[in-house]
Amino acid sequence: MKNISIGGRVFPTVVWYRHACLRKLYFLIAVIWLSSATGGFDGTMMNGLQTLSYWNDYFDNPRPSTLGLMNAIVPAGNLVINFFMPYMADHWGRKRTLIIGDLILFVGIAIQTGSVNMGMFIASRFIGGVGASFGTGPYLITELAHPQHRAIVTTIYNTFYYIGAIIAAWATYGTLTIQSQWAWRLPSILQFVTPIIQFSLIWFVPESPRFLINRDRPDEARAILEKYHGTASGPEFVQAEFDEICQTIQLEKQFAKRGWMEFFSTKGNRHRFAICLSLGIFANTAGNTILSYYLHQVLDSVGVTSAREQLQINGAVQVYNWVFALGITFFVDKIGRRRLFLISVGGMLCIFIAWTVCSAFYSENQQPGTAKGVLACIFLYYTFYDLAWSGLYQAYACEILPYHLRAKGLAIVVIGAYAAAFFGNYVNPVGLANAGWKYYLLYDCWLVVIFVTIYFLFVESRNTTLEEISVIFDGDDALVGGGVEMSRRERELDELKPSAVHFEQADP
Repeated sequence: MKNISIGGRVFPTVVWYRHACLRKLYFLIAVIWLSSATGGFDGTMMNGLQTLSYWNDYFDNPRPSTLGLMNAIVPAGNLVINFFMPYMADHWGRKRTLIIGDLILFVGIAIQTGSVNMGMFIASRFIGGVGASFGTGPYLITELAHPQHRAIVTTIYNTFYYIGAIIAAWATYGTLTIQSQWAWRLPSILQFVTPIIQFSLIWFVPESPRFLINRDRPDEARAILEKYHGTASGPEFVQAEFDEICQTIQLEKQFAKRGWMEFFSTKGNRHRFAICLSLGIFANTAGNTILSYYLHQVLDSVGVTSAREQLQINGAVQVYNWVFALGITFFVDKIGRRRLFLISVGGMLCIFIAWTVCSAFYSENQQPGTAKGVLACIFLYYTFYDLAWSGLYQAYACEILPYHLRAKGLAIVVIGAYAAAFFGNYVNPVGLANAGWKYYLLYDCWLVVIFVTIYFLFVESRNTTLEEISVIFDGDDALVGGGVEMSRRERELDELKPSAVHFEQADP
């Protein structure tokens, strides 16, 4: 990890595990990671339930269109609430919004567990989707973490998707032998595990200092920075960090008063908007939704029809994903965000082409060797997907957005992601059923589009504080305080109003 500059001053590297304040902070941040695990449980559980005969018999063997609606209704719930999420997160706070989401999730899980027909089951999943949309985790983590560790701890958030997936995959495998409806109701009950743990511990997690400063509560914000950053980095670091946050947020308040239209007010903001929207859409249209929700159909198409074998593969894939995705988080600052995205998509494209070829040959000659080729492609595909998309897509969005746009920008990412997931989850089972391996050709072409877009659109943001990343997008117009070279807008503000910063700073 390189030294980091704040307000033009360079501070030395901090090793987190040597300081009790950072060990405590990252334990509390781990509580926030559990939000991602809840989402991972859902997708993999639905893969497993489709393999269980008791679930299929109880719901009268749902048709592909019904399966599509059942899985697409979750992102539909996400879409509904995410238009309002930024206002809740900015008004109520990151932590309180997360707590409300957990409460709504409890209702959805309870209804799903007690479902007596497909209509009730689908309704429960819509409610669960609404609850999951209150996940303010990525930007709460980004705004709490020590600047030198921000990239790693925020990227880990999305890798916890696979913790939930691992629990769900092996839970459905374990209930395979239960000779009753509890074969599918028990995995539904287990969805309570991660949100209950989070709900029990979230009260100890501090609120975002940036939210507190934005709500004119600077003393509380400074106390949090001193408690969790100060012991490790010293009072001068806290002072520089606090000054930069206060002054930058004040500058943003002066110039950013257009709501959602702020994304179209400057070239830099239009660039941010394009990245956020593409991150969301690409995260769920790179072929991953086929494996997340319809691995059962993919395996059926290459002759792997045993329920036990399918569940074993499902479980093994999730363990592999988590180990690899977690490992790569420790290299995001060394390799760089943009380079990881390009390597990831380029690799997925090559593997998807091989997957398409193996599936085509199997459909012609039914050779076991080509079926094994498809299985190998599944693991290799996830290797490249996990390089960037499992951890970075929300973390990268949080980094490139200034405070006043962070909640709205992440909402754009999530809206794009869930709109893509809604489309994919509804269309994928129909496409797989009607077109077979030829359906994969669509993804081969789309991955080329993703690669070209990333090459020309994405920027590098490593080893830079949240406030100073604005310079990459806005250049001389960047709204950055705390001793960074004064921008044109800041100079204009300084001329109009000598005391531009609302908060009076005392010497530490």
